[in-house]
Amino acid sequence: MAELEPVSWPPGPLRTERLVLRGSEARDRAAVIDLFSSPEVGAHIGGPRPRVELERTVPEVPGRRPGFFVVELDGTMIGIVTLDRRDAEHPGLVHPDAGETELGYLFLPQAWGRGYATEACAAALRWFADALPGESVVLSTQTANDQSVRVAEKLGFTEVGRFEQYGAEQWFGAWSPIGWTVESF
Repeated sequence: MAELEPVSWPPGPLRTERLVLRGSEARDRAAVIDLFSSPEVGAHIGGPRPRVELERTVPEVPGRRPGFFVVELDGTMIGIVTLDRRDAEHPGLVHPDAGETELGYLFLPQAWGRGYATEACAAALRWFADALPGESVVLSTQTANDQSVRVAEKLGFTEVGRFEQYGAEQWFGAWSPIGWTVESF
């Protein structure tokens, strides 16, 4: 995925009631490897990656790029939220020539079911709406991943289509900052 441009990165830490979203640091490497090698996390994104491969390929500071937020709870990484430009050849574009921004989120299984994904993504979307006013955001997740679809809907994404990827049907939604509020979070 292409990086977000033109944004100043990293922003100061984004704080919510329970979480901190920040740029990646070297201390996050072990948790990033845990995240991408987890069978539970990989179940809806094409499968887990082999830990041995990740140990060899993940850089000392993983995800050091615009749009990559580490989500921290009480000083410990529990997940990531990403905002990336979606490649034009990727299935499920609303505006094929617009280089849409896609929201992504992955959380360690022990953080599931507590509202952290919704809280962290809402903070990232607020930041995005301030950094790039008027730009919409897209999101895709497997239709079988009920929790992820619920997060998308809570955040105000509207389903605009479905497509096949990773051998499964994907839910594809769009979000616009116009009229968006976070009072419900």
